[in-house]
Amino acid sequence: MPVHALTPYDIEMSEFIKNLPKAELHRHLELCVRPETIKELAPEVGISVSTEEDFKRHFLIEEPMNDLGSVLQKFLDTQKLLFNPEILERVAFEACEDAYLKENLRVVEFRYAPTFVAQNHDMTFSEIHKAIVKGVERAEKMYPMAVGLLCIIQRILPVAEAEAVTNFAIENRDSFLGLDLADNEVGFDSKPFASFFKAAKDAGLKITVHSGEANVPKAPEYVRDAIDYLGADRIGHGVQVYKSPEMIQYLIDKDVALELCPTSNWLTNAIPNRDEHPFRQLLSKGVPLSLNTDDPGIFGIDLNGECEFVMKRLGVTEEELKKVFQMAVDYSFIPKEKIAKVWPAESSRG
Repeated sequence: MPVHALTPYDIEMSEFIKNLPKAELHRHLELCVRPETIKELAPEVGISVSTEEDFKRHFLIEEPMNDLGSVLQKFLDTQKLLFNPEILERVAFEACEDAYLKENLRVVEFRYAPTFVAQNHDMTFSEIHKAIVKGVERAEKMYPMAVGLLCIIQRILPVAEAEAVTNFAIENRDSFLGLDLADNEVGFDSKPFASFFKAAKDAGLKITVHSGEANVPKAPEYVRDAIDYLGADRIGHGVQVYKSPEMIQYLIDKDVALELCPTSNWLTNAIPNRDEHPFRQLLSKGVPLSLNTDDPGIFGIDLNGECEFVMKRLGVTEEELKKVFQMAVDYSFIPKEKIAKVWPAESSRG
């Protein structure tokens, strides 16, 4: 392919993006492993990465897959690498360090599923969480950033597992910001989890729910259920609401923010054409939202690249992008006094 020289516009945009303080609300810690770390650890679990093709086959998703379920299956090779507390601490620290040094992220919420990390590994939820918290706290001491953690319930697991995760999140509410419901939404109704989320909210935890991601007719209805039955303060993805003027207005009226992830939505076939992602459309309609990477390690992306995409391909302006990151700060679950130490004082909320 011919190599095109960078235009002055490209250079100016790149500098703007690099220097822009950023905030992200939807990033899965388990899928933030550095490529160098993956290549170091993979042989220890019997996965050959002697060639770049091997690495990509096991650990990267660069083209749209059949559906969300196919993508979730691909995550399992990365999960195998998280086999002891020392590695978890390292991964948590490196995820924070890379976010700050490479993406200028000042405010970031990571989420993880204790059941996913513990799968096939001899670690308790407590051992997992202590290691992750240790890595995060080490990074916060080194870099001017505010980091928070969200606890995920995997909706595809038995109800007993959901109850155990909820209780664990409540017991550790001093180091968890909130509770999330994730995994494939199609065929797994959110309403049976309502009692767990009520208990979490009553205990002071915030609520975000993966909903309205898959490209199915009922997707906007799923988002409404997440708000009405689970008490969602934010919606993970929610991209399909662009098809429903009623749900767009409902989000505005309820002041519930979307955590939009453009590249992820394309790779999971939630959006068939990346250049037609409704990010700008929803922003223009006044829907509160944030820009996110979702699983940057396995997708081979970062937030700088997402910024470039929405500016160059969707027409988002510099001022709009600044507003988006201010909204992320305003809708973050991280305590405001903690954010104030690393972020300019400003607010987009009325």
